[in-house]
Amino acid sequence: MSAKNKFNVSQNEIDGINILSLSGFLDAHTAPILEDKISNIIKNGNNKILINFSDLDYISSAGLGVFMAFIEELRQSGGDIKMAAMKPKVFTIFDLLGFPLLFDIEKTEQEALLKFKSSK
Repeated sequence: MSAKNKFNVSQNEIDGINILSLSGFLDAHTAPILEDKISNIIKNGNNKILINFSDLDYISSAGLGVFMAFIEELRQSGGDIKMAAMKPKVFTIFDLLGFPLLFDIEKTEQEALLKFKSSK
């Protein structure tokens, strides 16, 4: 496995909010890993997902597509995907594609958690 395709997702839960912390490179090769994680969260009846990007170094359009694939389903069930702690170069990609209009993107995981609590 080359360093370029290194990707990891760790999962945590706080107050019914599933936190996925991403690290490495999220691209066409690694996007299915994230899709599986989110699918499993939804299958288990949870609809609040916070994505922590603090250790993510790269995201491709395939990676961005994962979030688009689930957002409507989550919002229809009263949930959401909130995002936090993006490195500047990752945020730039989201920003260029207009994602800040579609998703709450916060500077810290704590701020994103508070957004969930305030939207109850």
